[in-house]
Amino acid sequence: MLLSALVASLPPLLLAVMLAVLRVAPWRSAIVGAGAAFVLAWLVWGMPLSLTLAAATHGMAYGLWPICWIVLSAVFFYNLSVESGDFDVIRRSLARLTGDRRIQVLLVAFCFGALIEGIAGFGAPVAITAAMMAGLGINPIMAAVLALLANTAPVAFGSLGIPVTTLGGLLAPMLGSDTQTTTMALSKMVGRQLPFFSLLIPAYLIVIFAGWRRMTEVWPAVFVAGLTFAIGQFVVSNYVGPELTDTLAALLSLASVALLLKVWRPAEDYAGGGAPAVAHDGPPDTSRRVMRAYATYGILVVTVLIGQSGNFAGMSSVPPPANVTSLLRCGQIGNRMCPDPWLGEPASVDPQGLRFPVWEFSWPGAYRMEGGRPSAVVQREVPVAPKSSPYPLTYRLDFLATAGTLVFLAALLAFVPMFLCGIRPPALTRAFGQTVRQLRLPIVTIAFILSIATVMNYSGMTSSMALALAKTGWWFPFFSAWLGMIGVFLTGSDTASNTLFGPLQATTAGVTGVDPILMGATNSSAGVMGKMISPQNLSVGAAGVGAVGREGEILRRVLVHSLILTTLMGMLTMLQAYVVPWMVPTLTP
Repeated sequence: MLLSALVASLPPLLLAVMLAVLRVAPWRSAIVGAGAAFVLAWLVWGMPLSLTLAAATHGMAYGLWPICWIVLSAVFFYNLSVESGDFDVIRRSLARLTGDRRIQVLLVAFCFGALIEGIAGFGAPVAITAAMMAGLGINPIMAAVLALLANTAPVAFGSLGIPVTTLGGLLAPMLGSDTQTTTMALSKMVGRQLPFFSLLIPAYLIVIFAGWRRMTEVWPAVFVAGLTFAIGQFVVSNYVGPELTDTLAALLSLASVALLLKVWRPAEDYAGGGAPAVAHDGPPDTSRRVMRAYATYGILVVTVLIGQSGNFAGMSSVPPPANVTSLLRCGQIGNRMCPDPWLGEPASVDPQGLRFPVWEFSWPGAYRMEGGRPSAVVQREVPVAPKSSPYPLTYRLDFLATAGTLVFLAALLAFVPMFLCGIRPPALTRAFGQTVRQLRLPIVTIAFILSIATVMNYSGMTSSMALALAKTGWWFPFFSAWLGMIGVFLTGSDTASNTLFGPLQATTAGVTGVDPILMGATNSSAGVMGKMISPQNLSVGAAGVGAVGREGEILRRVLVHSLILTTLMGMLTMLQAYVVPWMVPTLTP
């Protein structure tokens, strides 16, 4: 068993060594890792070549749609806000709210960083907020440290919930449920773990920056920032979904602190002993201009909320047009809105028949026809499953209701007021072109990492690792947090860690008798604690403040905090597994 687990761990270990030790480009590392997983699945685990090809191509396809489509749309929206000047207006408005650098740290690192994480993610929050704080006069190394520490609580819901969405798609067939239900259960569970840390992080930041006594002088702002973000994070993740959790929580926290500053100020502004702040260029932006900048993000929130309304608690049974999600999926209005391009039998007769705008089918090479219906050829057996059960490899193209399409539509809608205010169409094309250039290699990376995960899951390699990890027994929930943290430390991404280790956590949970939703969520929630020490993010933070070459110094200052926070997450997971299991949402297949 141990030998099988060691051999099965070679693809993720190879990927980790190439990324963290050899510093090979992520896309090259992912391709090599995918090749290793393919060869091991075929030659060592005995997976038929056709099925190995099916699993590998399915993983790549899932990586491209919906994952990369969401990332592309989110970064496009962010780049459009930069191109239009709205992003800089918001940045300047935050800097002018207060001269106290403790509150500036809260606003920039915690609140604004979470907003950027919710929209763009992938290192952008650290680079942008670190540079902003250095520009405000905070010591550059301290600015990088604060940016890295703040980029914890929102990461699991970053890039419109990509880490949770990705994990939901991988765990759904393992748990015998659909992707939407599994993703929502994971969103709820992560939303019952991270709010505790959202309450803690603002105070943590200010203590590191200015000390305990100085933190107590601004405790109202610290309390309001943490409490409102935690409440927003819990409510949205549990009753709306993962896509807008960061965005809405960050906007709520920003607005709450801004309102607080109208009725309360610290007794004296704290400069922090840093360099003089960079002078603001030009006169202040008008109130109308500031409101227009924030309205850009308001359009995003409203568009996604309306488009995802059918997924909200209590809305799934509501018919269209009130249920807009059902409307976008051609619920009761069918072909009147969405003509059927499929020339075969209707979907009710032919299970593989496709109807625009939702195409869902069993992946070629991974099913056989039984009684006129597709049946999975892969089975999950005891002890990695409660009983022998099919492990289907299905694919869903949800063209209109998927989060990526809604965000892309939001970007186009946001451009309308930009156009009316003088922003020309070339700005739109420049933003999209820049997005494609930025993401061309990350898209390759994501596709091949999903390929690694799918091949490992369907070949049984993940199960081999899970059976060995199950030897930790009662302590598994605690070690689960450390596995999640190590995954992000090695890959630099909560999404990549969830892809590689999320199914492993869920499988091990099934063997040890712990809830798989709790363990899958813990991989994501604890993974965020490893973000601050990953080589990729250290490089981003150092580059953002012009301290390239001083990554080691930054690492020494954040390492202990990563270990402390991971330990706390492990303790929380133990409590939720054995003391307060009612906190774990029930997954209804």
